[in-house]
Amino acid sequence: MANIPSPRPDVAKAPPLIVRRRREIRAVLLGTVAAFALAGMNVGGLSQARAATSEVSQLVSPVSFADVVDHVRGAVVSVKVKTTETADSEEEFDMPHIAPGDPLERFFKHFGEEGSHHLKPHVTQAQGSGFIISADGYVVTNNHVVENATDVSVTLDDGKTVPAKIVGTDKKTDLALLKITQGGPYQNVDFAKATPRVGEWVIAVGNPFGLGGTVTAGIVSARGRDIGAGPYDDFLQIDAPVNRGNSGGPTFNTQGQVVGVNTAIFSPSGGSVGIGFAIPADTAQSVIASLKDKGVVARGWIGVQIQPVTAEIADSLGLKSNKGALVAEAQPNSPASSAGIKSGDVILGIDGDRIDGPRDLARRVAALGPGKKADLIYWHDGSEKTTSVKLGSLPDDKEARATPSTSQDKNELSSLGLTLAPASSVQGAGSHGVVVSDMDPDGVGAQKGLQVGDVILEAGGRAVNQPADIKAALAEAKKDNRKAVLLRVQGAEGTHFVAIAVTPAS
Repeated sequence: MANIPSPRPDVAKAPPLIVRRRREIRAVLLGTVAAFALAGMNVGGLSQARAATSEVSQLVSPVSFADVVDHVRGAVVSVKVKTTETADSEEEFDMPHIAPGDPLERFFKHFGEEGSHHLKPHVTQAQGSGFIISADGYVVTNNHVVENATDVSVTLDDGKTVPAKIVGTDKKTDLALLKITQGGPYQNVDFAKATPRVGEWVIAVGNPFGLGGTVTAGIVSARGRDIGAGPYDDFLQIDAPVNRGNSGGPTFNTQGQVVGVNTAIFSPSGGSVGIGFAIPADTAQSVIASLKDKGVVARGWIGVQIQPVTAEIADSLGLKSNKGALVAEAQPNSPASSAGIKSGDVILGIDGDRIDGPRDLARRVAALGPGKKADLIYWHDGSEKTTSVKLGSLPDDKEARATPSTSQDKNELSSLGLTLAPASSVQGAGSHGVVVSDMDPDGVGAQKGLQVGDVILEAGGRAVNQPADIKAALAEAKKDNRKAVLLRVQGAEGTHFVAIAVTPAS
């Protein structure tokens, strides 16, 4: 008799459908064994056994996506764009001076080079993928596919090429909306309403390397990936093979609904290594709706510069968890400052929901949109508070820089590997704070990310204007047996906090 292994310990945790299928397979296998035993290997028994074996084969046969692909492939298109590029003068290479009569003179004249190098504007072509979301021909793709395009067309699954126009683009999420200018109707697909779970099957359809209508399959490998592509990164990671040209194409679930828009790959070689990233359907839907309505995306804004809460920062502020977003600076006259949010506060949640970190807060605020009201939960002076804020509209990014110069009024802080000077003595550094004028690249300050030119504005919650003020803050922390001192620093990238560990007094 065949040895049927007992169920594994994790079977009870599996979804009911999987458990039921395993039980069915086991029952059929037992039936097959019983058929052989009871029939005495006669002809009838063999027939019964073959039938049971066929049923087992059907139960364990590989998953087929053919029906799903037949249903969706007509809505997937190849996006082709033309751009006109003109080389900048900096890109032009210097030609050597060629004397009249030099044998090389004829060579360069043959190629249109008459003593100098002139590059004319030239047309380049690129292609990616996209998918139709409405019968009247709206097409979703990536911003980087159509960026700077002078002409756009889409090729349908049947090979027909039709012209299209750009309705709107959003660089921050790398999404674009096109409209086919020829009348429809066109086959289209819908976005999924539910976010796929890690481990679920997904199917990518697109135009890799110009090979339109290519289908690949895999699973969702992870969710919530931040790959540094933009301020609102929240990618699905998939292992369905995607390559160059798949950009802008859809990732489907097994019901034929779009769960993501393929936008990036991780690839040292340029080809698929099984790590692809897709913009989640819920993000794409909201962005595409704004592009269709206004041609641009209007995002909410509260006017704070934020950074992650490290374990050291959490300890120095009396927080039990390092979740939340530390406010490095609340911009003057911003919604946050009007609501009472100050530098050093930690935003813990919005509208009753706790946040994980700065990116989570940025995404939620942006999604609410301008003019909406929200309740911020924040940590201030050792206690949790709540305030109401009316969101503004996200302005263009601005960056303030200060260029330090050398100064004779310096002070060594050897414990941190820093040389400091009052900001008032350094041209361009402002009138408040202490400037890092030099540093040991292997010192504690450098390891914490401080750079020459940074201005330390506060130490331990108190304003500093002299190097001695920072020394006093470190000495006080050491006396109070605190683990770290929080420095508020103005750098090239804006204001942020740095937690400097101190050695407690013995």
